[in-house]
Amino acid sequence: MEGKMSWTVADAVDYKGLPADRSKTGGWVPAALILGIEICERLSTMGIAVNLVTYLVSTMHLPSATSANTVTDFMGTSFLLCLLGGFLADSFLGRFRTIAIFATVQAMGTGMLAIITRLPQLQPPPCKNTPTQTCKQANGFQMGILYLALYLIALGTGGLKSSVSGFGTDQFDDKDEKEQSQMIYFFSRFFFFISTGTLMAVTVLVYIQDEVSRSLGYGICCVSMLIAILVYFSGTKRYRYKKSVGSPIVHISQVIVAAMRKRKMDLPFNASLLYEDSAEGSRIQHTDQFRCLDKAAILAEEFDKTASSDPNPWKLCSVTRVEEVKMMARLLPIWATTIIFWTTYAQMITFSVEQASTMERSIGNFQIPAGSLTVFFVAAILITLAVYDRFIMPMWKKWRGKPGFSSLQRIALGLILSIVGMTAAALAERRRLSVAKSVGDNTATLPISVFLLIPQFFLVGSGEAFIYTGQLDFFITQSPKGMKTMSTGLFLSTLSLGFFVSSFLVSVVKRVTGSRDSQGWLADNINYGRLDCFYGLLAILSFINFAVFLVCAVWYKPQKPNDGMQMETMANGSCPEEKC
Repeated sequence: MEGKMSWTVADAVDYKGLPADRSKTGGWVPAALILGIEICERLSTMGIAVNLVTYLVSTMHLPSATSANTVTDFMGTSFLLCLLGGFLADSFLGRFRTIAIFATVQAMGTGMLAIITRLPQLQPPPCKNTPTQTCKQANGFQMGILYLALYLIALGTGGLKSSVSGFGTDQFDDKDEKEQSQMIYFFSRFFFFISTGTLMAVTVLVYIQDEVSRSLGYGICCVSMLIAILVYFSGTKRYRYKKSVGSPIVHISQVIVAAMRKRKMDLPFNASLLYEDSAEGSRIQHTDQFRCLDKAAILAEEFDKTASSDPNPWKLCSVTRVEEVKMMARLLPIWATTIIFWTTYAQMITFSVEQASTMERSIGNFQIPAGSLTVFFVAAILITLAVYDRFIMPMWKKWRGKPGFSSLQRIALGLILSIVGMTAAALAERRRLSVAKSVGDNTATLPISVFLLIPQFFLVGSGEAFIYTGQLDFFITQSPKGMKTMSTGLFLSTLSLGFFVSSFLVSVVKRVTGSRDSQGWLADNINYGRLDCFYGLLAILSFINFAVFLVCAVWYKPQKPNDGMQMETMANGSCPEEKC
């Protein structure tokens, strides 16, 4: 019997609902099938985002600022809907069904976009903006159909993105030493595949869109996702499935409601008098921060501890459940101070692409598509990760005795690089504008090399390598075990809010700096604007945000393990996670 049980995974089932057989389910093969979905999701989302602003300006004849906001709103919605996908996966559908449903939705959206860009009836008449001729903008119906396709894609992306990494790790048993090491390798491969999909999008796909057919480029995205879905379904019998443990949103709500109901009650002088029913090994040590939430664990007179029935969780919560909510609350200041980075990131796929479209992009007889300049952004990510892994980590371990930078240190490095990147962007734009003034603002292609923009792409790209891995590490390791999916969604929501903040800033700056005689910093033709001032504003805001982040990082106190967990950790020969 014991030999038979060793071949099953304790907390996983197969497609029939039976205990998962270790030899027949899980491992690298099903995990690779899941990664195929992620590659195609990145190919579609980034292939659309990095080159959409040029389509909106040149084909749909929208103003520059409006086009940038359309892209950032699209990306922001995509990441915001990760919270919806995580909630549905945890509470109702499970990760397998969530990925299948929303991957299909995304394929529908990209297919619809391919059709829209093919039909001339869904586009305004072609023309070129000149001082004497103003092009007719796309009408409400044409934009409505375009928005429908874009937000179908956003819904699909958000729905599946929060579940892909989780379902991939479900294929490995973290209680098995061999499979646990494979899981760690899976995380590095996961980020590699994200970068691979992005690299294919900003090179091959953007080139096809610009030089062959935009409709064909989007059609490739649709077909590749449909193939990935079929491959994904082929592994149905090989996957391991984890049973849903309920929505963490409900658990958090229960603590808040229970604490509010007892807001007039006094806390006991000793925390040991608070209610606790969790198993000894899984208990979380009581902390003094956010003491108002402790009232959710006060034992009211009407509750009998000897009663066999469980208490109503909307009236009484355990100390462990309260501490889980406190752990999530401690993440929020760090969460808030990372949003501005993704606002600067948004400029790399909007205004920076528009800058590139006005500059000399030829190498011999080959012209680099403006959207493909983001290849330097992706290259910076891959180079930074390789240098960090091969050089910085060994040196840091030799000097400080630690395997690498802490999650908060990586986030800080990302924020610093974004400040320098926006400063470099402002200087590059000032140089570009001076050339535009000298040769004439209406010149289609300015006699200045597009490679002037490489520093801003490289600096912000290196910043993303640090801040993305730092945030992912921080939000997963510092959140309760039962709230990992929600914590991942919380991390992805910083990307969403960063894009929305970018849209808000663009709207405010355009309104404040514009006048009857001038379109202000963000003119419809960037040669007439002051994009350098906008970049400078972002650099200043990023510096202020960094100062606030340092305060929050000093204030943050990671959850200390209980005595039982500490003894177990020491027995295993490892140290508990140190404060960042």
